[in-house]
Amino acid sequence: MAEEREHAGAHVRVETTSDTRESADDLARSVVDRRLVACAQVEAPITSYYRWEGDICADQEWRVVMKTARDRLPDLVEHLRSVHSYDVPEVIAVPIEGGNRAYLDWLVEETRP
Repeated sequence: MAEEREHAGAHVRVETTSDTRESADDLARSVVDRRLVACAQVEAPITSYYRWEGDICADQEWRVVMKTARDRLPDLVEHLRSVHSYDVPEVIAVPIEGGNRAYLDWLVEETRP
């Protein structure tokens, strides 16, 4: 328990969405290549419902889930905003409160520039 508390908040799970599988794959590869994240997963198509410019929209999207060290988050957000095809891309980070210590240590190691 003390071990989990020691690492609580030091890691984050970040997600974004994209309008094509190809662009989702490109985003995933780019953030791993730059060591902004240790792992990025592209999930099967989802349907997103949202309001945009007064209209309710429903679009097929691909979710990209990424895991990284908390201190890499600002650079990750900046990168995603600069390369994303959306005007206002979803970029949401949620703290990882615990888990497999070896995995969390690996996550930090793989995100060192």
